[in-house]
Amino acid sequence: MKRTLIGLFMATAGTWAAAQFQANYDESRVPRYVLPDPLVTAEGDPVTNAEAWLARRAQILRLFENEVYGRAPDGPRRLRHKVASRDRSALGGLATRKEVDIHFTEHPASPTMSLLIYLPNRVRVPGPVPLFLGLNFYGNQSIHPDPGITLSRAWMHDNTDLGVVDHRATEATRGVRAPRWPVEFILSRGYGLATIHYGELEPDHEEGIRSGVRGLHLRFGQRVPAADQWGAIAAWAWGLSRALDYFERDSDVDHRRVAVMGHSRLGKAALWAGARDQRFGMVVSNNSGCGGAALSRRRFGEAVESINTTFPHWFCGNFKRYSGRENELPVDQHMLLALIAPRPLYIASAEEDLWADPRGEFLAAVAADPVYRLLGVEGLPAREMPPVNQPVMGRIGYHIRSGIHDVTEFDWEQFLAFADMHLTRRTR
Repeated sequence: MKRTLIGLFMATAGTWAAAQFQANYDESRVPRYVLPDPLVTAEGDPVTNAEAWLARRAQILRLFENEVYGRAPDGPRRLRHKVASRDRSALGGLATRKEVDIHFTEHPASPTMSLLIYLPNRVRVPGPVPLFLGLNFYGNQSIHPDPGITLSRAWMHDNTDLGVVDHRATEATRGVRAPRWPVEFILSRGYGLATIHYGELEPDHEEGIRSGVRGLHLRFGQRVPAADQWGAIAAWAWGLSRALDYFERDSDVDHRRVAVMGHSRLGKAALWAGARDQRFGMVVSNNSGCGGAALSRRRFGEAVESINTTFPHWFCGNFKRYSGRENELPVDQHMLLALIAPRPLYIASAEEDLWADPRGEFLAAVAADPVYRLLGVEGLPAREMPPVNQPVMGRIGYHIRSGIHDVTEFDWEQFLAFADMHLTRRTR
């Protein structure tokens, strides 16, 4: 009862504090700022070649771990998985559907991740296929009305309009997010699709650590993470890497051609997963905003202060020191994007999604470009923000589309075109 009252007080206090935050949507009020140079070391030495970049990359990664997302543990030495179901004639014969349960410990009550996989049955070249991997908000069954998908039993945010009652999915959730996951379209292009409900890794609230993967790594007697230990964003990113561990064992999937994709807060997780884990062949961020692709120093839309107040569990404790003091950060999000170099990176924004700061997302991509070029590949082939619905694609791709904070058919058309540019060559 005491913990419940404390949690209620903290939630109420957080809502009150967030209400006091006044988001800036005026470009003339963006403060003057200077971005840290990813190609200058903390000691002030210029980075002029690929070898020097490796050392600088490690330095930047440590800064993000210590000051933003928090340090995460390595994956389990022995990842246990079980194919829970398989249908080789799913979706009218278009796909093979697999559900794989991934266990992180031997204890039966520990968190288990259910990985839903669709693989195309009709491919031009036989063999392992490239695949898009992403986290979902309302359970695997929400991405498609396929009745063969197991109904998620994990905690999720209440949403009676989408069929979530008392924080649990009902049968009414089947296919409610299908527009965001055009399964048949993706399969028709020769790509597989895999997804995980993010709440299976850690429920998205302050007490979620008690039943999530972070709780498995607390020391005896430890109740909260240290100030530089991982937050929930890093926990969700960690789960994406565990899915990639499994793909290395699945002969149906070309694990070197896995594109990690995420929307909104799960776009933040996808970027961090791609930055930490260089096994991902491509990274896609959709409307990821503050703590994702958008520059923190702009203080436009959602800002560090707001995100730390409303969602204090997302980032590590040290990140709270930078609420309203973004200029003191030793990094900014262009450096997160640079950590993905030279792998393909796609950033997507939406014209009406000012909360996610589309211009800040574009400018971060521009500022990451020099690292790509240092490594001998084309970065972003634009210096001015492109018109709405007119993508630009180098090794970094970007578009701003018309519409709101969402994932649309237009977005997927660009993600797949970008994948066709960079993931079509088989790597093994």
